[in-house]
Amino acid sequence: MVSRSTTQPTLVSFSGIDGAGKSTQIDALRSLMVEAGLQVRVIPFWDEVARLKNLREASGHKIFKGEKGVGSPERPIERRDKNVRSRTMSLVRLFLYTVDSLSLRFVVRRALRSGAGFLICDRYAYDEFVNLNLRNPFMRMYVRLMMRLIPRPDVSYILDADPIQARARKPEYPLEFLYSCRESYLTLSQLIGGMTIVPPNPVPEVHRQIVSALASTAAARKAVRATNPPLEDPESSPAAL
Repeated sequence: MVSRSTTQPTLVSFSGIDGAGKSTQIDALRSLMVEAGLQVRVIPFWDEVARLKNLREASGHKIFKGEKGVGSPERPIERRDKNVRSRTMSLVRLFLYTVDSLSLRFVVRRALRSGAGFLICDRYAYDEFVNLNLRNPFMRMYVRLMMRLIPRPDVSYILDADPIQARARKPEYPLEFLYSCRESYLTLSQLIGGMTIVPPNPVPEVHRQIVSALASTAAARKAVRATNPPLEDPESSPAAL
């Protein structure tokens, strides 16, 4: 795992199944930190970190005939990429995820030198690792190896969500896959440790718990207190598994 100095900007990441509400919570946290006077940078994983997009498109759309775009309640779509669990796709993923981990290391290090005081990662390498069979000892060893390569955020959020409600908001993948993916996030949190799982709750309550978890980081705590939101005692914040 890459160590970081405490004098560097605060780095947080948001992960979770599609439709868990990550974008909503990222926007709320960004606004809070801007209000506190911090320069904030959001790093969208799929736009700035993920590499070899042509290969991904070929595997998801051309080979497995998945639909493009983002699903909505008015127009559900059927994606065919991360929900394909074949041996061939597993090998492709290991290659892609290694490339992305190297890219993530570079992107985060560059962002830490950008002058921003608060960095928010919209998804992280974790959102790729959950597509692997984490019951397989080799895959678990691979994840541990990649964790030694990528920077570890100060706070890594997993937004837990009810798969039925998540799919109603973002209907792209089969419900069975969303249940399986949710379990993979929980398994990953146990495998690597130090992740903050935020339970499914109304949007304001989720935001409150996200802010509460930041009490463990000195720079973020100072910024959060400047805006005077109610903070819980850190010991009562969401469990970090």
